[in-house]
Amino acid sequence: MGDAQARSTGILVEAEAFDDHGGWTLDSQFESVMGSPYLLAHGLGRPVADATTVVEVPEAGEYGVWVRTKDWMPAGHPGRFTLSVGGTALGVEFGADGRDWAWTSGGTVRLDRGPTALALHDLTGFDGRCDAVYLSRDGAPPPDEPTREWRRALLGLPSEPQDAGAFDVVVVGGGVSGCAAALAAARLGRRVALVQDRPVLGGNASTEVGLTPQGRSNPLIAELTTRSDDGDLLARKVLEAEPTLSLALEQRVVGLAMDGSRIVSVDTRDARTGHEHRYRAPVFVDCTGTALLGLLSGARTLFGQESRAEYGEPLAPRRRVEAHHGHTVFFRTRRAEGPVPFPDVPWARAVARDFAKLTGQLVRPGVDNAPGPVAGRGPRAWFARTGEKGAPGRTTVGKILRKLPEQLRMRLNMERFPATHFWEYGQWLDPYTDGEHIRDHLLAALYGTFSNVKRREPDACADLELEWVGFVAGQGEFRRYLGDHVLTENDIRGHTVFPDAVVQNSGAFCLHHAGHRRYDFRLRGWTWDTRDGKPYDIPFRCLYSADTTNLMMAGKHISVTHIAGSSAKFMANGAQHGIATAAAAHLCVEHGTTPRGVYEEHLDELRAVVAGLTGGA
Repeated sequence: MGDAQARSTGILVEAEAFDDHGGWTLDSQFESVMGSPYLLAHGLGRPVADATTVVEVPEAGEYGVWVRTKDWMPAGHPGRFTLSVGGTALGVEFGADGRDWAWTSGGTVRLDRGPTALALHDLTGFDGRCDAVYLSRDGAPPPDEPTREWRRALLGLPSEPQDAGAFDVVVVGGGVSGCAAALAAARLGRRVALVQDRPVLGGNASTEVGLTPQGRSNPLIAELTTRSDDGDLLARKVLEAEPTLSLALEQRVVGLAMDGSRIVSVDTRDARTGHEHRYRAPVFVDCTGTALLGLLSGARTLFGQESRAEYGEPLAPRRRVEAHHGHTVFFRTRRAEGPVPFPDVPWARAVARDFAKLTGQLVRPGVDNAPGPVAGRGPRAWFARTGEKGAPGRTTVGKILRKLPEQLRMRLNMERFPATHFWEYGQWLDPYTDGEHIRDHLLAALYGTFSNVKRREPDACADLELEWVGFVAGQGEFRRYLGDHVLTENDIRGHTVFPDAVVQNSGAFCLHHAGHRRYDFRLRGWTWDTRDGKPYDIPFRCLYSADTTNLMMAGKHISVTHIAGSSAKFMANGAQHGIATAAAAHLCVEHGTTPRGVYEEHLDELRAVVAGLTGGA
């Protein structure tokens, strides 16, 4: 049965705890803002199968029904659904009231004592969403902002987290950098907990997004990022083989405990059950990409684009810009065996306007930047055939770059390069609080563009359909930690010699320029500065917080400027950071010290341990 318990005020049924999600998808990525995971009807315009559950009603009587949902595009109410209680559909279409997350009344129902079936019935296939159903015994509505405490009380969950154990190091974030940090620490014999808020590993390289880890690699990183035939990374299989490593998936960090300037423990919430757990360790590594542990612990962070005067960086803007790299939704289309209709989406075309180019597709996980149909340009020949029906050509970034004229290397143009990242939005919004809106705006832009292509080429594109659209956006830039050193463009370009250099990174300065004159979901340009093409050093002082004494970081939120981070952010580079933090965590435990203590007293030993993990690469 669904995870619901009767209390004096009513019965709360969390959507994520439904017995059968049917065709609905569990979406937990915005829990920190809207309060809970929810079910998403991500059907690409085709209604998904019902989500169902059974709730035990303790007492017969009249119950008020309330559903917490969101009208994610009030201009057209695309995410509509109904609720059936005891086999009878309520006469309300939810997700159509023009409001953000809120409780919507479904009227009253007469319920008998005993089991009662609930069913969510999607009407559109366009991303309807349901957080919870509340059956009110006294007719009173639920609180406007349901707190974790209120949810816990109604669900009968413990008020305190369950102890998950003590570890030598806790790694938070299961992207490529977090997987590398956890694996390296485990292979050094340390007890490791890897806490990941998604059901899969890999972050932007996972099957939920699908990018290829670029940057400087080595055998350990390659071991984690090799893909199986279905496109998934081998990371989970590799990590689960380590006897001292505990893998906690779908566990979101919701709090932590401090002792002065050091973290004592982190608390997590399970996305499906709501149960909370507490992980303890002397050392923590933040691989979230969002600087989550730093924000929770009060560590100083960097944000936005520094001015040229702040660090003397040639690529920096003349004045500070409070903007960042945005998010991207990835997708692919295909040819069906026959005509495939697509619903009329005027609400989506209002976002897409007249844009009718579906280039920049993801062929499969690990192969992106593929062409796609462009209305008015012979869409029946929209990509090179490969022998697999509907499969775009296997064009890689490198091949495209080599074909471009030299003068275009620094400022690539969408007309010549079908980049997936030209679908980008949110650069001037808060990536922490506006993430759901950013994702939804990109979905509307994509649905509207697809509709434009189909409408303009009705015969040639009759059999064109959306094969896959990610509901998890490829995340851009968040806050970056302030460490004991801030890496700059000049450090990278000039190959600064650092006494505490621990790993090397590689890759171009990759800068995304927002502000397309007509389409706000498109970049206006892209700087790809390969500099001298040689690897550069990462000092250990960029890998630990200047404020939280037992906290290190790996990935795109290390201590770097916006410009330097545009190169250091590549996922294989982040894995290098992860390996270095694992070695440092090992020495912190070995010597009873802090990361700064390792820098001050054990640098030679740190470099030796890193070399042993990377084979000197």
